[in-house]
Amino acid sequence: KKTHTNFSSINTHQGYLTFSQASIHFNNCVLLDQKPKMSFLFGGDKIKGTLVLMQKNVLDINSLTDPAKLIDGALDGFGSILDTLTSFLGASVCLQLISSTKPLLSGEGKVGKEAYLKEAINNLPTLGDKQTAFSIEFEYDSNFGIPGAFKIKNYMSTEFYLVSLTLDDIPNLGTIHFVCNSWVYNAKKYQTDRIFFANNTFVTSETPSPLVYYRQLELKTLRGNGTGERQEWDRIYDYDVYNDLGEPDKGQSYARPILGRSSDHPYPRRGRTGRKPTATDPNSESRGNSVYIPRDEAFGHLKSSDFLVYGLKSVSQDVIPLLQSAFDINFTPTEFDSFDDVFDLYEGGIKLPTDIISQISPLPVLSEIFRTDGEEFLKFPPPKVIQVSKSAWMTDEEFGREIVAGVNPGLIRALQDFPPKSKLDSAIYGDHTSTITKEQIEPNLEGFITLDEAIQNKKLFLLEHHDTIIPYLRLINSTSTKAYASRTILFLKNDGTLKPLAIELSLPHPQGDQFGVVSNVYLPAIEGVEATIWLLAKAYVIVNDSCFHQLVSHWLNTHAVVEPFVIATNRQLSVLHPIYKLLHPHYRDTMNINALARQSLVNADGIIEKTFLWG
Repeated sequence: KKTHTNFSSINTHQGYLTFSQASIHFNNCVLLDQKPKMSFLFGGDKIKGTLVLMQKNVLDINSLTDPAKLIDGALDGFGSILDTLTSFLGASVCLQLISSTKPLLSGEGKVGKEAYLKEAINNLPTLGDKQTAFSIEFEYDSNFGIPGAFKIKNYMSTEFYLVSLTLDDIPNLGTIHFVCNSWVYNAKKYQTDRIFFANNTFVTSETPSPLVYYRQLELKTLRGNGTGERQEWDRIYDYDVYNDLGEPDKGQSYARPILGRSSDHPYPRRGRTGRKPTATDPNSESRGNSVYIPRDEAFGHLKSSDFLVYGLKSVSQDVIPLLQSAFDINFTPTEFDSFDDVFDLYEGGIKLPTDIISQISPLPVLSEIFRTDGEEFLKFPPPKVIQVSKSAWMTDEEFGREIVAGVNPGLIRALQDFPPKSKLDSAIYGDHTSTITKEQIEPNLEGFITLDEAIQNKKLFLLEHHDTIIPYLRLINSTSTKAYASRTILFLKNDGTLKPLAIELSLPHPQGDQFGVVSNVYLPAIEGVEATIWLLAKAYVIVNDSCFHQLVSHWLNTHAVVEPFVIATNRQLSVLHPIYKLLHPHYRDTMNINALARQSLVNADGIIEKTFLWG
């Protein structure tokens, strides 16, 4: 009914009245309606917040794959003692809010006063594993508007993983949440301040004008300038070709083609590292113990443990040379002597002389794998199929199951034309039409009179590893490795399982490629020599299937295809963009896996060349 006020300023924002430095007295007031709201913000008010972070993980995957960092890791342990929870307090970590509604004269949002972490919060129920929460207070007044982003500076010696920031009791708004999930290094490592945006979504045209400058600045930082060698704290996403698979300085046998930007190999692309060219070939990039990727692309804490425990057992490039001589003690070179030797991988492990194990650096995380007593070294988890029965893998039922539920279920297709034909250039490779006949197929069609009837009812399927292998088969078989091109015809039974009906194995014609191939067809058998030959034919198909999966289906058609999209998304779409938020979870670990693969799997003399059938 009656008010007495002294205002230094009155502003309106989003329909609300805000009174700065006001002295207000109400007499005989009656609350008539709860819908209208009035906000009173007084100079010097505080906004309370909670910041969640994780200290540097001593099991960081980048340290474990870089021998130089193993030494640094010991020193870093001393640094981690210094950077305890208390070291985050004081002036170690600085934050400044950025307004999304109040611009400066230059257009960018106002930047608030510096604020520092106050104290650790030990009883926050929402904290995840190894996460720590800190309280923080920001000075705030009505002229600042609504926070839409913040700057952060790390003045400590080591980096930390910033999880989130939550601001509570924002007048007229409530809570503002910032999802960060990013490594923050010492502020001197960055040319521009680290900026994080509130968990809102805006396409470019709808971005609040005070945030446009910061949105553009962040994208400019992520694009870089295309020069210089990248460092681990860089956050730059840029393109390069696959010119780091070979090591021509070690000799011609270690040189590999450059994949990308050529008529023969137009694709793929990878993240640029900026390493120096090799001395022998200026177009090839030199290799080192680690490969740059933006730190936020590194493995998450959960997935890294799986990769270490199961991956390093079989793909550790540093271990393999030390084991080769020891393997030859127990096995014929490059071969197993018996199935018992294979089962030992899962039951007893491979027993090695102590002098071999002593040469392997016993990382703590690998203590179970790299034992020092010479017992059960490299013991693998047994596959489900041999947990039930050691002979189950030999059956036609298991063979059919693996075609659709094994390592490579994407290649099988319905048989539409018979006999299967090749798409290879006949002028170069001759006639590659399949030699499988109707007479070999029709006796096992289970109720269907003719092959054509089975095709029309979509009961016949083809698994083909012929055209993809033939161009390389003569070269493959010139080494100690032996392989066949294969075609497999399978029948879909009424119970929904697949039954193999015929396998065709082919070799290049001895008189030359233009004469086609020499092919043999093998049919199911359950006893005698024929059963053993049938089992061997299935083994060649399965090996082709797994090798093709790793090299083509899994690598070229997935990982190598996706990495350019990861790079493009980070270069072109702000974290505020809805499409970025949609795509980002699907990119997790892709660049890191690809970098590790180029380092140890698909490189010259790497794991795949050493262990896969095709060499």
